[in-house]
Amino acid sequence: MLTGRRYLLAFTDDQAVYATQVGAACRAVWNTALEQRREYRRRGAFIGFAEQSRQVAEAKKHPDCAWLADAPSHTLQQTLRDLDRACRTHGTWKVRWRSKTRTAPSFRFPDPKQIFVRRLNRRWGEVRLPKFGPVRFRWTRPLDGAIRNATISRDGGRWYISFCVDDGVAGMAASDKSPVGVDLGVATAVATSDGELHDRELVTAGEQKRLKRLQQRLSRSLRVHGRGSGSKRRDGTRAQIGRLNARIRARRTDFAAQTAIRLVRDHGTIAVEDLRITTMTASAKGTVEQPGRRVRQKAGLNRAILAKGWGEFLRKLEHAARYHGAEIVKVNPAYTSQICNACKHVASESRESQAVFRCVACRHQDHADVNAAKNILAAGLAVTGRGDLADGQSAKRQPLGGVRHEHA
Repeated sequence: MLTGRRYLLAFTDDQAVYATQVGAACRAVWNTALEQRREYRRRGAFIGFAEQSRQVAEAKKHPDCAWLADAPSHTLQQTLRDLDRACRTHGTWKVRWRSKTRTAPSFRFPDPKQIFVRRLNRRWGEVRLPKFGPVRFRWTRPLDGAIRNATISRDGGRWYISFCVDDGVAGMAASDKSPVGVDLGVATAVATSDGELHDRELVTAGEQKRLKRLQQRLSRSLRVHGRGSGSKRRDGTRAQIGRLNARIRARRTDFAAQTAIRLVRDHGTIAVEDLRITTMTASAKGTVEQPGRRVRQKAGLNRAILAKGWGEFLRKLEHAARYHGAEIVKVNPAYTSQICNACKHVASESRESQAVFRCVACRHQDHADVNAAKNILAAGLAVTGRGDLADGQSAKRQPLGGVRHEHA
C-alpha cells in the first residue's frame, strides 16, 4: 500500500537558495505550459505532455533560458506531468496558476533510482538527490518501505521532504466492530453517535491577537513599485504570518489524524456526510448583476468551516480506514440536523442552538451534533443494507424511518 513519510530537512544556506531557484523554475514551467495549453484551446488545437516536454528540452539550449538547465530535468518533466493530469481531470480552464507569493515552492523527484537514503544516527538521516548532493533530515520515524518518489516543499519558512513509499501492507479484511455515525460541526469539530465530542483549540487567544496585529501591519506596509512582493518589512511580516499559520495547520493535521485513528480502531463501519466542502465554502458575493446577500455572515461561516479542517479529517479517515479494515459510508446530509432521532419528526425549529436539540413533536432532547450523528448512522446502516455507495443512489431508496416533515 502506498503511503507517505514526511521529514524536516536541514538544508545548508546554499541548498536552501538552490531549492528556491528550482521551485521558481518549476513554477515558471507550470505557468508557461498552462498558458500554452489555453492558447492552443483558443485556436481549437491541442498540445500534450510529449510535445511540451520536447519544447522544454529545446528551451534549455537557448541562452535566454539557460536557467532551466540549472534545475534537475526530472523535476521539470514531473511538473509537466502534474499539469497534464490536472488538465485532464479538471479541465484546462479550471487549473490554477502558481503564484510567487501565495503558492509554496514544491517539486518532485519521480525516479527512485536517483534517491538514496541512509540513516546517520538516532536523530538524523541523509538523502542524496540529483544536483543537491547529500541533504540531512530529522529521522522521526522509519521509512518502512520501498521509496517510489520524493517531494520537496516549503511550509512556514521550513523545508520538508515527503517520501512516497510502498510499505507492502495489504488492505485489511472488513472489521466486525460496532458502527458509528460522525457529524462534522463548527462549534464542535467531530461528534459521534456514541455521544463523544472531539475538538481541540487550534489557535490560542494570544495567537489570534498576534495574527490580527500582523495582518494589520501587512496591510499598512508599503508596496515598492516594480517589486511583486513589496518592501523588506512587508516580506518580513508575510514570513511571520506564514510561520504562525504553519503552526496552526500542524495542529489541525495532528488533531485530524489522531481523531481518525481513534474512530477506525474502535469501529468497523463509519458513516459520514457526503459534503461538498468546496461548494459550501464558496463566496456569496455574487455578480454585479446579481449581488449576493449576507456576504459578511457567509464569509465568517466559511472561515469557521475551513478552520475546523473538515476536508483534512475526511482524508485522514479514509487513509486510516484502509489499514484497519474499516468501511467509510457517505450519506446524503439533507435534514440530518433537523430530524429527531427518537420520533423521526423533521422541523428546523427543533434545533434551538448549535448544542441543543429539542424535538417540537415529542420533546426529545439531545445534543444537537450527537442527534445528527445518530441520524447519519441510521442512514449509513440503511445504505450498507442495500449495497449502495451513497444515500439517494438507489431507485428503491425509502425515506429514513418514516420521516414526517412539518408543513407550515
